[in-house]
Amino acid sequence: MDSDFNTTDRTAREFQGKTGKQKFRLPFRQYFAERSIKSVLFASGILSIFVTVGIVVILLWESSRFFGFEDVTLVKFLTDTQWTPLFADKHFGILPLLVGTLMVAIIALIVALPLGLLSAIYLSEYAPKRIRSILKPILEILAGIPTVVYGYFALVTVTPFLQKVIPGLGVFNALSAGLVMGIMILPMVSSLSEDAIRVVPTSLRHASFGLGATKFETTTRVVVPASLSGIVSAFILAASRAIGETMIVTIAAGMNPTLTFSPLRSIETMTAYIVQVSLGDTPVGTLEYQSLFAVGMALFIMTLFFNIISNLIVKKYREVYQ
Repeated sequence: MDSDFNTTDRTAREFQGKTGKQKFRLPFRQYFAERSIKSVLFASGILSIFVTVGIVVILLWESSRFFGFEDVTLVKFLTDTQWTPLFADKHFGILPLLVGTLMVAIIALIVALPLGLLSAIYLSEYAPKRIRSILKPILEILAGIPTVVYGYFALVTVTPFLQKVIPGLGVFNALSAGLVMGIMILPMVSSLSEDAIRVVPTSLRHASFGLGATKFETTTRVVVPASLSGIVSAFILAASRAIGETMIVTIAAGMNPTLTFSPLRSIETMTAYIVQVSLGDTPVGTLEYQSLFAVGMALFIMTLFFNIISNLIVKKYREVYQ
């Protein structure tokens, strides 16, 4: 053992702790492996930062070119109720796309949040180990289904069924797109909420039982409040995922940029418009093409806002246990 850390060994490298007192030596191969791993991890972190900064810079630059056209102003972009940059009579109000995006996302969250939270509570607190080992993989299979499959499922299955129940429902509508999107993000809500619930210390549950609380009271008044920050973070992350979804809304909700608050009508979301412009029929550098980056910048700001809110909630309400 002493020979491995001989001070005369030229193949060893010396490490010094933060206190400046503890010193130890490692063989050259182990030293090289540790340094290599550290360098790879550092490079990965720096690369992700550069990629993010590059995306933001490109969006800002191209969006500034969009607002540099004569007929486009920031006030019209935020207040005009028509969005027709691809038509002869051009209008550049993002409100129809914004309302359509939020409408579909809200419908999806109405479906996913309660079902996801209830399934997480059942899997973490009530389900026997054997049942949990079966239900959890089945639930997570939903996360592996391609979104284009969800889109066609909404168009050819959900919409015809809803048309039998709701008279006047169009082929393309926000309702079926939102319902199917809620099914898609349900595994995300369930999995993240379950992780937040399961990390609550067992001692809190035992203390609640010791005071005479029932299983239901312990779950609703002790466990869920203790994991509230993680659950809220799961909700906000799911909301960001719903806002950024593309294929479901493109296939099932349509491409009709009309300002409406009715989920029974065809609408167009921001992501659907990005797909429409990205099909290759719009010349690069034109006003129509630059509108793509303006919509992308608005979508980026929305998702960034949700992420900031999530971080603030986690910092404020996070419980630290020992």
